Amino acid sequence: MYKAYFGLREVPFSITPDTSYFFSFSSYQAALNTLLIAARNGEGFIKITGEVGTGKTLLCRKFMAMLGPGFVSAYIPNPQLDPRGLMLALADELGIVPDRSLDQHQLLKALNHQLLHFARDGKRVLLCIDEAQALPVETLEALRLLSNLETEKSKLLQIVLFGQPELDRKLARNEIRQLTQRISFHYRLLPLSSDEIAVYIAHRLNVAGYQGPPLFSRAALALLSIFSGGVPRILNILAHKALMLGFGEGKQQITARDIMSAAQDTLAVTQMKTYAVMRAVLGGSVLLAMVTLLGWMTYR
Repeated sequence: MYKAYFGLREVPFSITPDTSYFFSFSSYQAALNTLLIAARNGEGFIKITGEVGTGKTLLCRKFMAMLGPGFVSAYIPNPQLDPRGLMLALADELGIVPDRSLDQHQLLKALNHQLLHFARDGKRVLLCIDEAQALPVETLEALRLLSNLETEKSKLLQIVLFGQPELDRKLARNEIRQLTQRISFHYRLLPLSSDEIAVYIAHRLNVAGYQGPPLFSRAALALLSIFSGGVPRILNILAHKALMLGFGEGKQQITARDIMSAAQDTLAVTQMKTYAVMRAVLGGSVLLAMVTLLGWMTYR
């Protein structure tokens, strides 16, 4: 709707994970480095956690794209599977077409045979599981069994778990402590800082083809920082809505008032305690005045 108006090739703030928009802010880059080092060292279990909307899926896709020809990757985005379902999903990702009547033991043997085949070809196999906090406890135990597949020198399967903080609480359960002890690398994704938000917005606009003057005012960036909490998904939603508002009103720059309107229309923001307190104590006009001043002080 607004692409031509703002001189964009594509919508810059989609919430669909697109690796061409990957932004190497400090937490992302540290997590990516951790993943690459652990994978190349042949570590069996790796874990990445982060709050909802912090970009775990995008990080996962970027990581898999950087593995190189020495790796065979498998990806399971919906892990609400029983142990047998998980093994069937992994078999499908690895190009195995097993007889559906096979029991779990026979499936494990078929997977082991395929993994040995990849190992003989000099390939490492890496399984990425997204939304891993949804894994049932018995399926987590099946993952431990899969991690037991190995040669005398190396693991046949490396496993990376991407999940919300609930994953940590699930892994703390006593009955799966054997799996938890095998996680050798882990990292917690953090939200963007206020300085990183300004760079993030400029980065996504640049990737989308924008070449004009700053499209978001200082005050708009300050309010984006406050209302998003630095969470990329909320940032994208607010920025997208603000651009729609700016287009509708024929503006050349997005203001704090546009961000305020976008926030009022975004449930994820209006449910935040920060938003409720600021609106209740300050009111809209006072808040806008304070944010305008904050934006000038922060980004001058």
